[in-house]
Amino acid sequence: MKTMFVEPPKDPWFVMGEYLPPPYGIIQLAAYLEREVKGVEIKVLDCNAQQLDWKGLEREIKSFNPDLVASSGLATCNTYLALRTLETAKKVDPSILTLAGGQHFTATAQESLEAYPEVDIIIRGEGERTLAELVEKARNKSSFRGIEGISFRHHGAIRHNPLRPLIENLNDLPYPGYHFVEDLMGQYHFSAMAGPNVPYAMIEGSRGCLHRCTFCSQWTHWRGTWRKKSPKRVADEMEYCFQRFGSRFIWLTDDNFDFGQTAKALSDEIMRKGISEDLMWFTQARCDEVVKHQETLTHLRKSGLRWILLGVESSSPSTLEAFRKNITFEDAKKAVKLLKNHDIFTQAMFIIGERGDTADSLARSRRFIDELDPDFVIFAILTPFPGTRLFENAEKNGWIEDRNWANYDMVHAIMSTETLSRTKVQEELYRCYRSFYGSWRRRLQGLFSRNKLKRRVYWYMLGRGIVKQLKGLF
Repeated sequence: MKTMFVEPPKDPWFVMGEYLPPPYGIIQLAAYLEREVKGVEIKVLDCNAQQLDWKGLEREIKSFNPDLVASSGLATCNTYLALRTLETAKKVDPSILTLAGGQHFTATAQESLEAYPEVDIIIRGEGERTLAELVEKARNKSSFRGIEGISFRHHGAIRHNPLRPLIENLNDLPYPGYHFVEDLMGQYHFSAMAGPNVPYAMIEGSRGCLHRCTFCSQWTHWRGTWRKKSPKRVADEMEYCFQRFGSRFIWLTDDNFDFGQTAKALSDEIMRKGISEDLMWFTQARCDEVVKHQETLTHLRKSGLRWILLGVESSSPSTLEAFRKNITFEDAKKAVKLLKNHDIFTQAMFIIGERGDTADSLARSRRFIDELDPDFVIFAILTPFPGTRLFENAEKNGWIEDRNWANYDMVHAIMSTETLSRTKVQEELYRCYRSFYGSWRRRLQGLFSRNKLKRRVYWYMLGRGIVKQLKGLF
C-alpha cells in the first residue's frame, strides 16, 4: 500500500512576510501511520519546499504511483488548492483513493462531497486513528462502512459515519515525522520572526481550548475539549528538533498555551536539557492568563520564550462580549506591560469588522492600540469560517456576501457591518495598518530598538512594503 501526503503549491500569507513553514499536519499523520500500519510505503511531498508547481506535482504522483493521496487540510482559504491536488491525483489515475480532512472539510463534509467528485473520503475531526484504520481497510479491500470518523459516498448516497472518540493521552502519539522531510529542514524558516537563515520547526503541545470564542473553529473542531501533552514530552520534542534537525526557532502551536500548570514545569524541563541559551520559541496566549500567572514569565523567558501573540481582538467591551472573549482591555494593557517588562516581544492580534463596528469605533480602537503600544500588531478582518458560531449566525441572518473560499484569509472582507460596506471594511483594515506602522515615531523606535527582535521585525517590515500590499486589496 503506497500512501502519499501532499502539501500543495501555494503562496504564503503575505501579511506574515516571507516564510516557509513545515507541513506539520501531514507529517504528524504520516508518523502515526508509519508506526501503526506496518508495510505501508509513505511519501511526504512538500511542493513549496521542493519548488514544485502543479505540473511537478503531477510528475511526482506518476513517479510514486500511490494507492492513496491525502492533501494537507490547510486553512479555508486554501480549500481549492487541496481540491486541485486531489483532482491532479485522479487525473493521473482515477483509481487512486483521495482523502481530505481538517477543520474546513470536517465542517463542510456534506457540501464538499456533493460538490467535488475528486474527493473520495473526508476524515472528520482528529485524523490519526481514523487514517490508520482506513489504510488498513483499503489495503485489505474491506468495506469502509464501519470506520468511525469518515464521510464518503456509498451506493450513490453520502454517508457520515459516527465520530471517533478523541485520543485520551496525547503523549501516546509519535514524535512528528520530520524525518519524512529531513532533507528539507534547512529550508523551513520565518524571516520576520527568526531571520532568513534560522531553521524552525512546529510542535503541538495541546489540542483544543476550553473557551468559546464565536469566531474560532478550533474549539468546535476539538469538541470543546482541551488535551495537553506533558511538559516533559513537549520539552523532549523541542530537544529532538533542536538536536537532530538543527531547529533553533520553535513555534509551539497551542491555541491556548497553559500558563498554569504547564508553564513553569516546561521551562524547567527546557533549561534542564541545556538548550535554552540557543533556542527561541514562540506561542500564543490569552491576555487574562498572562496576568493571572505572571509569576511564570521569568521562568519562561529564561527557557527561551522570546515572543508571544496575544489575542487582544478589540478595545470595545460590546465587541468582546459579542465574541464571547471573556477578557477586558484592562487585561490587555496589563499583559502587554508584563511581557515588555520581561523582555518578551509582544505581538497583538486585533479583529475588525464585527457587526457593530463603525468608522468611529474603529478610530477609537486605533487610539487604544497606540495607547497599548505592543511591539507588533496583526490586524485581521472578522471571517465566518465554517464550523464556527459566527458562521452559523451569519448564514442564518444572510450576512455572508462572498462565497469564494480563497478569500477567507482574514484580509478580504466577507461581510459588511451594520454601517460599513465590505469595501469600507477593507479600507479600514488598511487604515489600521497605516495608522500603526505609518507612525514615524513608532518606526524609529522599532528600527533602533534595543530589543533585537523588534529591530529585525521593523527593518523587515520596512523592506517588504506589506502595508502597500494591503492597499492593493481594494
